[in-house]
Amino acid sequence: QVQLVESGGGLVEPGGSLRLSCAVSGNIDSINAMGWFRQAPGKERELVVGTTSGLTTKYGDSVKGRFTMSSDSAKNSVYLQMNSLKPEDTAVYCCGAASRRVIGGSADVDYWGQGTQVTVSS
Repeated sequence: QVQLVESGGGLVEPGGSLRLSCAVSGNIDSINAMGWFRQAPGKERELVVGTTSGLTTKYGDSVKGRFTMSSDSAKNSVYLQMNSLKPEDTAVYCCGAASRRVIGGSADVDYWGQGTQVTVSS
């Protein structure tokens, strides 16, 4: 089993920044890919960023150039740096982990965190 715990969400004004963290524990050796997803009220879950084969990352079109995913293996954590936030970025953000080498969508994820709320509003 793998456990994921997100933190770092909150309320931020448009144009502001937030950094989300996802702490990973458990059978970490079974994980080959990580990703961040978000779900806004009344909308389907959306891939924000996911790792792909070759250890590259793929960002959703709506966040390209504004969001950056990173990791710290020593801390067993992945991060999502979000800059130039917009009201439409408001959602619950979840990290996901997979035993496969690609996360291209929700169906690829084996383990989910509980999510952290991000609200962008003035």
